[in-house]
Amino acid sequence: MNKISIIIPTLNEEDHIETLLEHLIANTSKRNIKEIIVVDGGSNDNTVALARSFKEATLINSPRGRAKQMNLGARQASGSVLYFLHADSLPPKHFDTLILNEIDKGNLAGCFKMKFNTNHWWLKLAGWFTQFSWRIARGGDQSQFITTALFNSIGGFNEDFKIYEDNDLIAKLYKRKQFVVIQEWLITSSRRYKTRGMCKLQYHYWNIHLRRLLGADAQTLNKYYLKYVLVKK
Repeated sequence: MNKISIIIPTLNEEDHIETLLEHLIANTSKRNIKEIIVVDGGSNDNTVALARSFKEATLINSPRGRAKQMNLGARQASGSVLYFLHADSLPPKHFDTLILNEIDKGNLAGCFKMKFNTNHWWLKLAGWFTQFSWRIARGGDQSQFITTALFNSIGGFNEDFKIYEDNDLIAKLYKRKQFVVIQEWLITSSRRYKTRGMCKLQYHYWNIHLRRLLGADAQTLNKYYLKYVLVKK
């Protein structure tokens, strides 16, 4: 019987990790979940303490970098299915059953459609597009399930990417024609748009996608992200 290992990379997620873990515990069946692994990249807030307070979760420490953290979590996992989930995203009820049903159908990788926790018209529209199977509509915030065997066969996440690691993995899966969008809503935070500015952040995200499509390597994307997205003024 397939069982899911949930892998959550964290870095200073004290505002979200407790809510997420409570949500996961309340909305899954124990027979479907092998483990919940929180992989922390060096938080200096209460993330670690909060994660450790849940007996249902295992905390491991990792070098910083989401790709590195998720790969480490995958190596530690013992489930036949890996489910990578951001700390500020809440999957739908019974997501475990929905994922395993797709695995049984032969769909070995995929995500959920996604909406932001805001009524802003642009983000509502952006979320609406995630129901379609287009690769351009994909992103890590939608979460990612994949069988452990398939994940290992494609080499996991490319750790050269400080950003875009999710999209890089998804691109490999699309090339294999192995990706499905489960038609249930995952809810994710709009916090980045609130702090960086709606139009400004969207412009930079589109620019990153375009640069990658035109052949930009991981280092180029990393430099762009650090300069224009993470810059603090």
